[in-house]
Amino acid sequence: MALKWKSKILLAKLETTYNTDAEPTAAANGILATDITLTPMEGSDVSRNLEIPTLGAQGSVPIDVHAKLTFNVELAGSGAAGTAPAWGPLMRGCAVAETITADTSVTYNPVSDDHESLSVYFLIEGTQFVLTGARGNCTIDFTTSAIPYLKFEYWGLFNQPSEETRVNPTLTAFKKPLAVTKANTPTFTLAGVSLVMRSLMLNLGNAVEPRFLVGSEGILITDKEESVETKVEAVPLGTLNPFTMAADQTDVAINLVHGLTPGNIATLAITKAQMQRPQGLENAQNIVEWPLRLVPIPTVGNDQWSLTLT
Repeated sequence: MALKWKSKILLAKLETTYNTDAEPTAAANGILATDITLTPMEGSDVSRNLEIPTLGAQGSVPIDVHAKLTFNVELAGSGAAGTAPAWGPLMRGCAVAETITADTSVTYNPVSDDHESLSVYFLIEGTQFVLTGARGNCTIDFTTSAIPYLKFEYWGLFNQPSEETRVNPTLTAFKKPLAVTKANTPTFTLAGVSLVMRSLMLNLGNAVEPRFLVGSEGILITDKEESVETKVEAVPLGTLNPFTMAADQTDVAINLVHGLTPGNIATLAITKAQMQRPQGLENAQNIVEWPLRLVPIPTVGNDQWSLTLT
């Protein structure tokens, strides 16, 4: 029987002990995602390089085998202020802390140590792929006239796939998103200046390293270097001059608010981002736009950015 490509189920749960299967369940750990892709056996093949009397291919030995899973999740709140969204564990697996203030807010920010990990189950028809010890990277994407997304890349230790009974995940905790529009995204400022924005993307810039040694195998986040890319309508240089800012290594604040009702408002705040050299001008509907690049800089540490849901 042919396996249907669209028949996918994704489950993810935080691990208590690294690389010990957290056994996510359909009832509690279902993930509502789009554009799922799986590379089930990343790694290398080492040729045996045997000296034999005839010409021919050599056998090889697979090493450092691990899996990679990419997918997108719609960025929407939980519907209740102070209640973590269903995608919270996915952010936490990307070297991000989650801070809950009851009945008020949920805040995400980067952390340098004690990174959490996930066990991820991916089923297509009845074939189940399991990633344990999984850690990853995320890009937060606000693009005009589109759904805002959290774009995840996860790497995990390899486990042999198996045939399992299909489950029916509960996905009601994932709320419907609002498109990025003038009405739904009431605030976007750069250096305190309100600008007309086409898009903004924050890449968490995690260096995710599969590490395989005798006595230790794991997926580590060894560094991070966040970056921001945004496209805005150009303005007179007296209003905002990104060229002078780049030359002077100026740090600026970025603030974006998306959503309208309590429980569904997301605020992305970057308090200090260094303007990079503008790479050119763009023509969009015969309007000049600036593609701008910025690098978030820590002030006291682990404060390069925050995503707050209220």
